[in-house]
Amino acid sequence: MKFFLDTADVDAIRELNDLGMVDGVTTNPSLILKAGRNIEEVTREICEMVQGPVSAEVVAESAADMIREGRHLAQIAPNIAIKVPLTWDGLKACRVFADEGRMVNVTLCFSPAQAILAAKAGATFISPFVGRLDDIGLDGVDLIADIREIYDNYGYETQILAASIRSVNHIIEVGKIGADVITAPPAVIKSMAKHVLTDKGLEQFTADWAKTGQKIGG
Repeated sequence: MKFFLDTADVDAIRELNDLGMVDGVTTNPSLILKAGRNIEEVTREICEMVQGPVSAEVVAESAADMIREGRHLAQIAPNIAIKVPLTWDGLKACRVFADEGRMVNVTLCFSPAQAILAAKAGATFISPFVGRLDDIGLDGVDLIADIREIYDNYGYETQILAASIRSVNHIIEVGKIGADVITAPPAVIKSMAKHVLTDKGLEQFTADWAKTGQKIGG
């Protein structure tokens, strides 16, 4: 499973990237706002740091304007994945970008039917939103399972990029299903290292070691 970081915080990206934990990055207008920086400046800095795909999202609503914006964003760096919404106009833009040999991340996917259309339009990545479906009482993990089954049935090469990941359990569940990629905030990725029994065991080892009166290396 590939790990993408869902953030525009370059310091957070750098910390995990130095550990070899980052296969790519996803950004969106909300994350750019949170970062408080110019979109082109921060995206370029991320692209220089991370070798994998960096999703930069268009904000236009018409296909023609999405294509214009996407081409502009693609000039920032060769590892840009143009992010378009799963609307009819977004699918039109996706087809154009795919035909131009550009990476495309089709986002805001909430149904298997939408995912089929994205694959047919040549999307590199499809981003089903797990957490947002959970928010309205549906099971977002089920959506990943449905898309995985359909894509495998027909050999679609579009990668399933599980998005709106809120918890470690989300990561585990979509991993069991076979999501190609997850994108999550850095804090969620880091929380994967935590377990109450790890903390308890470390506490016991530390206490027992103190009782020996020994030191390692001096």
